[in-house]
Amino acid sequence: MTYCVGLCLDQGLVMASDSRTNAGVDYISSYSKLHLFQPAPDRMFILLAAGNLATTQEVLNRIRRDLDQAAHPDPTLIAPATTLANVAYLFEAANYIGQINLAVQNEHGPALRAVGASVEASFILGGQIAGQPHGLFLIYPQGNHIAATPETPYLQIGESKYGKPILDHIVTPSLSLNDGARACLVSLVGTTRSNLSVGPPFEVAICPTDALAPLQRLRLEEHSPELDTMARYWNESLRQAFFQLPHFPWEQSDRTAGEPGEELQQMQG
Repeated sequence: MTYCVGLCLDQGLVMASDSRTNAGVDYISSYSKLHLFQPAPDRMFILLAAGNLATTQEVLNRIRRDLDQAAHPDPTLIAPATTLANVAYLFEAANYIGQINLAVQNEHGPALRAVGASVEASFILGGQIAGQPHGLFLIYPQGNHIAATPETPYLQIGESKYGKPILDHIVTPSLSLNDGARACLVSLVGTTRSNLSVGPPFEVAICPTDALAPLQRLRLEEHSPELDTMARYWNESLRQAFFQLPHFPWEQSDRTAGEPGEELQQMQG
């Protein structure tokens, strides 16, 4: 499994992912799931991938093949009509990737389903084409997609439920890019604590609007000082917040009267 998250903020995009993949508890390895494409000076795309690793790798290979064949035509081959280098709109890039994803699944799906394996893969596409606003799309295994909006400025794929609460509480379109990156990392850290199929190294890319390139791209290894410090601060802050919650009316300030739970039992009686 994996976990990837993208934020579409007023100032630009933040894209983050873990790097763990597994085929059972006895085979766990790491693969990058954050992929940068800059096929022309007027455009930039970042693709996050989750799902069947063979499917995601073939989708990425076909995207790169199409770019290569379009840039270096071979008279013996039919040049692809659509590539990331010539789409006019960001949603067309999402359509294009969705079609490739569906084609790969249709090709290998019957064989994999026959042995009980899933062929499905999903993607988050973030990017910008010059003269247009930046955007963020979630591309489903079925080939269709949805876009992030001001009301829902983040998108997730993979093991998303454990990292969602922090995003719901913190992420708004006005959030700064650096704070957005911290929110993504905390979301990843929280997911790692609750699900062993997600883990470091974590990758993060920060892309300001109109830059058409990542301003920052970092990779945090397990037990790196930065990651350990962030996780420690977050966990300590949660504990402090919990113990500062208001007391129930029946609690005494020194909490010395009665046995634990006695007051609650009396109230229920």
